[in-house]
Amino acid sequence: MVAYGAEQRVRMPALRARWLRQTFVHWPFPAETVQALLPEGLVVDEYDGAAWVGLTPFEMAGVRPPGVPGAGLTFAETNLRTYVRRGDGQDGLWFLSIEVSCPLMLAARAVGAPYHPGGLSVRGNGDIVSYAGVRWCGGPSYRLAVRPGDPVQPTERDVWLTSRWRSYTRRFGTLWETPVEHEPWPLAEARVDVLEETLTAAVGLPSPAAEPVVHYSQGVRHVRLGASRPLRTGRRRR
Repeated sequence: MVAYGAEQRVRMPALRARWLRQTFVHWPFPAETVQALLPEGLVVDEYDGAAWVGLTPFEMAGVRPPGVPGAGLTFAETNLRTYVRRGDGQDGLWFLSIEVSCPLMLAARAVGAPYHPGGLSVRGNGDIVSYAGVRWCGGPSYRLAVRPGDPVQPTERDVWLTSRWRSYTRRFGTLWETPVEHEPWPLAEARVDVLEETLTAAVGLPSPAAEPVVHYSQGVRHVRLGASRPLRTGRRRR
């Protein structure tokens, strides 16, 4: 089972942040379709017999290393992600692509994080939250507008789709793990008014065959990202 709350303490974070005004748009795909996009050492995680791919735009706020004074950086980011497990069963995220409006985040490419710089925006207008982005020099883009609704008590599927406490990347043949700690996501219903995107096609996925499952969250305000660390193959980290 996927844990609703953080599975570990990040006692010495590399970054602190707030993740705000986040929308989760999820589509089911055949597991073999998504597995073909994963590196050696990771297997696709399934729910209800399908792999799930999520488009998750949000606002990164107050991004700063611990102990650094000031309000920190605020910028838009959008992830295209799926859910995976290592051979020992440890679950986590695999990012198919990451769109970001802050070039400083490109430093994470050093451990294989698939960051792409672009022009991104997150805007609120009455009861509508709108997101848009396009990579620099053209390429994949997206537009999304949602109407958040009533808060929901998360179901098992809601938790499975939104709660993960580590991400994996791969660089030079080595799998890396980045831990994260924050409070559980406060989730709400959401209705889609506009959804146009070419990110899924850009990573090699077919057009989604089903309507998306959509959630909205005002966000989490106590995010602690740990330092990325390489994983040894064939041994379970304790």
